[in-house]
Amino acid sequence: MNTCLPIEHCGETLWLLPDKAIYWPARRALLVADVHIGKAASYRALHQPVPRGTTATTLARLDALLNSHDCEQLIILGDFLHARAAHSPDILASLYAWRNRHHSLKVVLVRGNHDRHAGDPPVVLAIEVTDEPLLLEPFALQHEPLPHPSHAVLAGHVHPVYMLRGRARQRLRLPCFLIDAQVSLLPAFGEFTGGWLVEPGLGARVFLTGGDQVWALGG
Repeated sequence: MNTCLPIEHCGETLWLLPDKAIYWPARRALLVADVHIGKAASYRALHQPVPRGTTATTLARLDALLNSHDCEQLIILGDFLHARAAHSPDILASLYAWRNRHHSLKVVLVRGNHDRHAGDPPVVLAIEVTDEPLLLEPFALQHEPLPHPSHAVLAGHVHPVYMLRGRARQRLRLPCFLIDAQVSLLPAFGEFTGGWLVEPGLGARVFLTGGDQVWALGG
C-alpha cells in the first residue's frame, strides 16, 4: 500500500504522495507537475527509439490517485502536453476516455513552456487553462520556479531528483520534493521525463520518492 507523508508548509497540511503528486486536503485538490503527455510520440516522430505505452501508464496513475483521494479538483502545474504531437488521434482518444472517467472533476492547467508550444488542450476536455500564477491562499501555483512577491510558490519545470551516495560508491537517483520557504518544487509526474539533479539550499527540506514510500532526507 502506498504511504503518503503529511507535512506542514505555510500553515497548510500537504500530503506528499509516492507517485510524485501532492494532495491538499483543505482544497480537496490533487497537484501534479510536468505530465508531458505525448513526449514519447514526439521522439518517435524524430525516429528515436523510445518506449511505447507511456501515455496510458501516466493516465492510469492519475486514475489511481484520483480514485483513492477525495478530489474536487486536479491542478496541473504546467507541461500537460509535451508538443503538438500530443494532438494525434490516438493520444486524444486516450485523453477523452480519461476525462470521461472523471467528468465531474474540475481540472485546471497552469500553462508551462511546453504547453505554449503544444497549444491548449482541446475544449472538449473541459480543462481550464490559465497563465501563472494561480493564487490559492497561501500559495502561488506556478510552472516556473520563480519567487512571488506575496505568496509561497509551488512549482514544477525542474523535474528535481536527488543523488543518494553509498559508502561503496553506490549512487541512486530518486525523484524528490524540495520544500522551501519561497519556492518549492514538485517532481515530474510523467512516465518519460528524466530529472535534474538538485542541491538543497540552507533551510530547504528534501523528500525522496521511491517505490511506495516518501521519506525525508536524513529522516
